[in-house]
Amino acid sequence: MNKWLRKSLFILFSIATFGLVTPPASLAAVQEKPAEDSVTKPTFSNENEHALLSDNIDVEQQVSLSKDEIIDSLLFEAEQKSFSKFGDKIGDVIQDEFKKVILPKMEEVITYYVNVEDDELFEHVEISKPSGGTGEKIFHIYNTQTGEDVLRFHVRRENRPLEGYWFNFHYHSYHDSFQSHKDLGSIYWDKNTPPNWMSYH
Repeated sequence: MNKWLRKSLFILFSIATFGLVTPPASLAAVQEKPAEDSVTKPTFSNENEHALLSDNIDVEQQVSLSKDEIIDSLLFEAEQKSFSKFGDKIGDVIQDEFKKVILPKMEEVITYYVNVEDDELFEHVEISKPSGGTGEKIFHIYNTQTGEDVLRFHVRRENRPLEGYWFNFHYHSYHDSFQSHKDLGSIYWDKNTPPNWMSYH
């Protein structure tokens, strides 16, 4: 007997007898058949539902980093990408001088630009990967929303007569469309040709 038909008979029986007679047990005991959907759908507690809602809110709300957090992240990445560029063969030789002479100037430039420039320009930035071989790129800092570079940090190999090879570190800024070289310093290599960037033992 259908569920709705049992309920209807139960109500009619109660009305007809003014509630003085109890309806037959066959009408009162309505067997619930589980819905097909309930078998496949997982059940969630209130805590689970709350956790899901919280996750959705976290995804939708973009957390804005403070300038200090942006600077710390960029400085960490700048050092990591620099040593990735050098590889072991060059890094083992120049790392101490790089940390002492070049890296502090690099950090000073990044800190200055983040603090002085328009907030929107540096709010969504990332650092690109270095180039290998003989390419100059150490890393570029670019805006992830526009895809445009903001700062470019490079190292150029210079073969100076009677001296040998030097690594000249410099950066370019978007202010002059990356035309001028702003010097960060140079590190002497050797009279022999240096290995390719990103070379490892």
